[in-house]
Amino acid sequence: MGTDAMDGHAEDHGRIYQTSGDQHITEHHHYGGEPATPCGPDSVRRPAVGRPPVVLRDRTEVLERLRAGVRTSRTGEVYVRHGMGGCGKTAVAYTLFQQAIGEGGRVGLWVSAADRASLRAGMLAVAADRGADDGELLAARNGLRPAADLVWRYLDRSAEPWLLVLDNADQPEVLRDGSWLRTSLGGTVVVTTRRSASHWWPGAELQHIGVLPRADAARVLCDLAPHSGTPDEAAEIAERLGRLPLALTLAGGFLSQQVLDPWTMDTYGRHLDEGERVELIDQGADALSERDPRRMVGLTWQLTLDAFEARGLSEATALLRLLSRFAPEPLPLSVLNRAEIDGVLPRARCEIALRALLDQSLTELVDIGVRCAQSHGVLLDSVAAATPADRKPALDTTAVRLLDAAVPAVPDAGPHDPSLRMLVPHGLALLRYVQEPEPLAAALTAVTRLSVALHRTGDYLSAWETARTAADLGERRLGADHRLVLAARSRTGRALFRLGRYAEAEALLALVHAAQERLFGPHDPDALDSGFGLQLVLGNTGRRDEAIALLRAVTAGRRAALGSAHPLTLRSRSGLLVLLSPADVVTEEDGALLSLPSQCVRSLGPDHTVTLGAHHNHAWALYQLGRFEPADQEIRRVAEAYRRRFGPDHPFALSAQQLLSRTQVACGRLDAGIALMTDVVARRERGLGPAHPFTVDSRRVLSDFRSGNLRPPRV
Repeated sequence: MGTDAMDGHAEDHGRIYQTSGDQHITEHHHYGGEPATPCGPDSVRRPAVGRPPVVLRDRTEVLERLRAGVRTSRTGEVYVRHGMGGCGKTAVAYTLFQQAIGEGGRVGLWVSAADRASLRAGMLAVAADRGADDGELLAARNGLRPAADLVWRYLDRSAEPWLLVLDNADQPEVLRDGSWLRTSLGGTVVVTTRRSASHWWPGAELQHIGVLPRADAARVLCDLAPHSGTPDEAAEIAERLGRLPLALTLAGGFLSQQVLDPWTMDTYGRHLDEGERVELIDQGADALSERDPRRMVGLTWQLTLDAFEARGLSEATALLRLLSRFAPEPLPLSVLNRAEIDGVLPRARCEIALRALLDQSLTELVDIGVRCAQSHGVLLDSVAAATPADRKPALDTTAVRLLDAAVPAVPDAGPHDPSLRMLVPHGLALLRYVQEPEPLAAALTAVTRLSVALHRTGDYLSAWETARTAADLGERRLGADHRLVLAARSRTGRALFRLGRYAEAEALLALVHAAQERLFGPHDPDALDSGFGLQLVLGNTGRRDEAIALLRAVTAGRRAALGSAHPLTLRSRSGLLVLLSPADVVTEEDGALLSLPSQCVRSLGPDHTVTLGAHHNHAWALYQLGRFEPADQEIRRVAEAYRRRFGPDHPFALSAQQLLSRTQVACGRLDAGIALMTDVVARRERGLGPAHPFTVDSRRVLSDFRSGNLRPPRV
């Protein structure tokens, strides 16, 4: 992102040493029309809850205290509702949410706080809902302004009182990192969590949500399966299930769905006696005791799966076990609707299997802009723990293949795509679960590519966190010197560079580059890729000679390994158009470098990302050479393409527009140049803040235009 050449930045009147973004493109992609409309988790007005509770039993005291907190006259409160997994915290929050927007006249905002990526995406969607514009949101996603500050500024300014639910905040450190949890006079915050330690929730009102009383637990079973037994029988079964709402829901769903040979509650109780205890892990909660009701979850779903087998629905069991390999977060249904699922169950039977799970409340459909399946974390942990060892390799391999197919095969630059972020927790879950080296390596490859895809939409923070976590998880099993671990570390360094953390980026990329050259050789594609990233950092920190030497070596290596027409080779050469001095750019490659855009058109097509970047950098070179009219015509076409493809606030679009303003002034069209530059300054002040170096530089250029001090370069 930057001032004139693609993605560059220069202080004062220094040269710009950055190239056209780091797209690792290997095929042609055409983009036309307006930027794609974002989809996915930006829908914060709807709770990410599949089926709401039919009746909420025994939560009168909890709800009354919460209702008092969301009355119009009371704001600035934080309420934390904590308890074991499966106790109904989300159901309580959902009921309060509906009452607040219905009876209380509040704006309801629902955000998953299960992981950093989900939290950031949801909170930025809250900011958008409360009035933040595209430029501000883009800068926050790019890590160029504090995202939490932006969100809470708009929550504080909200003209309507609001209720914000932060659901499943089982890792409170995620909220603390970035100061996401705050108070505001504009509304009320409700947090659901398994973590009860008060030091995580300073200043909040904490309330425990436990299992249900015997009578209310029995009513839950009667609500769900009214014809299966008497209230006394229901009370007995409820007691056997530990009165845990999740176990009661699963049992009631099972009993209500039996048609040909319906079970009574007495029959269900006998089968509970015959079942084996299933160990499960409730992450984030206290350790299980021998009589802990969470142990009963395993028995509850196992009886349901036994019934599936008896009815010839073994695919439902296979699908639930497959879902247990993923995270307890919304999983887009498109991930499951792929041929790769045949490794576990026939794709043609997936619909039937999913309907069976939905009927038994073993999973739910949630619509957050994308239709997803979501199962409770306690249930998934229980299923995963009870899965036979001989079934796990096929499940792991299939889950990894499904994820791999869902991630773009060749990530390209484009507008923000929130649906990509939805895949992050599932990819990281696979890296935690998978044990065998081959599927683990495949999972690491897919997650690293997912990081690249996030990076190329401008979501640099998510890209950094994803690549960093993937590298850490991969290193535990594969070792620090494994090729794929080093590749993930390299992507971490590239994201750090985009975040403006140059010192960290240089240190990491230099370390990775040296290791790759030592292990794989200097002409290895991964080593060359890290070298390209490293020269970007060197150029932006003023070490021009080192950057040129490294970029020339990368270009030569890519030409030898990939050929002259490969996109990566062409992209490396494009970088030289910006990095070299005007005198050197004319003589480089015996003068062939200045014809690079036409070579890109022939090899890649006119709309390829690398082609557009080459035109952008070529226009900069022409401007530096004093060829103002050709430079103006070329950068005008590039600016229009970027604006159409990425939107007017994208860093690429603003960089091209700033260069266009320069060429306009150089061609004698001062008023037009000032108008263009005024717009750039306004967008950067709005998106990055007035003190950001890019904004400062743009404001200086505009001041020079107005004062007549800006002199076009002369050769």
